[in-house]
Amino acid sequence: MSLGKAARSLVTPIRGVLRPSSRSYAAVGEARAVLEKELDGIRAAGTWKAERIITSMQGPQINVDGSRSRILNFCANNYLGLSSHPEVVQAGVDALKSHGAGLSSVRFICGTQDLHKHLERKLAEFHEREDCILYASCFDANAGLFEVLLGPDDAVLSDELNHASIIDGIRLSRCLVSIGVHITELTGLDQSARMRLVVTDGVFSMDGDVAPLKGICDLAEQYGAMVFIDECHATGFLGPRGRGTDELLGVMDRVHIINSTLGKALGGAAGGYTVGPKPLIDLLRQRSRPYLFSNSLPPPVVGCATRAVELLLASSEIAQSMTAKTMRFRDKMTQAGFTIAGSAHPICPVMLGDARLASLMADDMLKLGVYVIGFSYPVVPKGKARIRVQISAAHTEEDIDHCVDAFIQTGRKHGVVS
Repeated sequence: MSLGKAARSLVTPIRGVLRPSSRSYAAVGEARAVLEKELDGIRAAGTWKAERIITSMQGPQINVDGSRSRILNFCANNYLGLSSHPEVVQAGVDALKSHGAGLSSVRFICGTQDLHKHLERKLAEFHEREDCILYASCFDANAGLFEVLLGPDDAVLSDELNHASIIDGIRLSRCLVSIGVHITELTGLDQSARMRLVVTDGVFSMDGDVAPLKGICDLAEQYGAMVFIDECHATGFLGPRGRGTDELLGVMDRVHIINSTLGKALGGAAGGYTVGPKPLIDLLRQRSRPYLFSNSLPPPVVGCATRAVELLLASSEIAQSMTAKTMRFRDKMTQAGFTIAGSAHPICPVMLGDARLASLMADDMLKLGVYVIGFSYPVVPKGKARIRVQISAAHTEEDIDHCVDAFIQTGRKHGVVS
């Protein structure tokens, strides 16, 4: 038999095997009906999240598909404007040329380059901690930390508003968990536990609230507990040198473990990390599942992040420019009659309550040249819909004033302000 005939004889029965049966079609149809009903419910509730298409670099001004002119961007996590900083971009290009597009491997097999180790040293230096381990995201860092550090004999006190990745990570640890609200007491922390850990976001991203770290550290020391903070919305711009919430509140030497991200202020590409005691970092390299089973960060991402950290180590000028711009927006919006949650943080939630109203106002803002997004359930609690504005060091005073004017015009249209 010729090779061609042999191949044809194999194809016929294989096609028969792969052809979906009527029962299979029915199962898919039933699933489709369930999914469409769920999607219809989201649309009816006014909480549908459409994705606008950006056709330019991330920055204070962007091009948006369907818009004829440049749009002011007030909803990115690009706090320091480094996502399109020329030196940060060039560092990524240089790393791509010198170290390639990726490693095609996890770190412990053949995925650790000198670039990764250099960035880890720089991040440990930046946070003034012993050591650092990189992850594909801070979600992975949170998922990978707690199940390694903690077990059934340990206890955690976690803020109820902590990020979903923290909540998921703690669940994996099987430790005893108590929940607090902006933790002010440790009465729920089991004193018989082998290890005790207080876990909080440094900044709560939906409200722009800064955690009361001084009080948390006082209580933790009283009860012999360690302190962990997630600094995704603080690293690079809070504190006199941009080191984060712990520096802002004067407790750098009292916070023991920090998780943060490279995907916001530090270049905005991707990646997360843990900094803390060297024995912890060493153990994470041995046992942390997201680290062991995820590809290494691509060299261009590492190059961009490294240059961003180097810029911040060299000067705090960018970080220090944030306060005045943040307060300019908050003060003008409050004077106009809007309710702004949080205080003194570049996250400035414009509270509206109704999900559909938040979505409609965001659409009208885009028509006025301002890119913002309405946040509603399940991202925030029902009845707490808002437009979350985020101020960047790259915004000018004119940008901020234009944004406020657009809010006033849109707010009057929808009866939010008079």
